[in-house]
Amino acid sequence: MTDKKAQNQKSYEQALQTLTQVAANYTTPKNIKKSLTDLIASLKGDSESMSVRAANAISQLDDITQDPNLPSYVRVTLWQAVSTLENIRE
Repeated sequence: MTDKKAQNQKSYEQALQTLTQVAANYTTPKNIKKSLTDLIASLKGDSESMSVRAANAISQLDDITQDPNLPSYVRVTLWQAVSTLENIRE
């Protein structure tokens, strides 16, 4: 059980790191940076379990990646974060 918890924590930290890098990138549009900053804050919150926060983040990232002004390389990076978040299960 602790192995699964450690794996979830590792996936969580990888996803947060990826999202933080995209939000800090100067080529990322301002509206996307704002959305990602809010998303990162909700991921770091403790109001729900990690898997619920991950599921909510996946849903929000799906909406963000639909933005037509989003550069394709940013979209691919966000999809990588989604893939990482999908590994979080309880």
